[in-house]
Amino acid sequence: MVDLIEIVDYDPVWQTEFAAIGTALRGVLGDGALRVDHIGSTSVPGLAAKSVIDIQISVRSLEPLDAYRVPLERLGLVYRADNSELTKRYFREAPGGRRTHIHVRELGSFSQQLPLLFRDYLRAHPATAAEFARAKRRCARQFRDDRQQYVSAKEPFVWDIVRRADTWAQSVGWRPGPSDA
Repeated sequence: MVDLIEIVDYDPVWQTEFAAIGTALRGVLGDGALRVDHIGSTSVPGLAAKSVIDIQISVRSLEPLDAYRVPLERLGLVYRADNSELTKRYFREAPGGRRTHIHVRELGSFSQQLPLLFRDYLRAHPATAAEFARAKRRCARQFRDDRQQYVSAKEPFVWDIVRRADTWAQSVGWRPGPSDA
């Protein structure tokens, strides 16, 4: 079965869906989650996106894994041990559940800060968000049935925005705001 890439117009319900999931995550993780944040394109008002809720949980340390794996699995989330990104642990929605990607990262690490900066920059720069949406739509049309090619094709746009976001962060003294949940 091919998982087709579909970029859809922004849907305000994504914020409500995140709020419900974020509350459940906060409930099972308590103080073990230093932050629970809505990240990715669905977290940027007005930005077209794949309808996938991306959530970042920030922890003191990725070890021991069971400190957060066990509570997340109690919610039905599925741990993806095959994730190749060594700076995070990755979970997916329960089978048949609303498409959700959970990224667990260490607080203060580059990989934890980057999605927050990217999100905040796009929220503060709607014209750049619209430019990014156009690029994502072009890439999705070109590589509708090839997720890896889609990701590779949009990568130059992402890194261009990261460079702009870094310049912006330096000029405004950006720091992450409070946790979303």
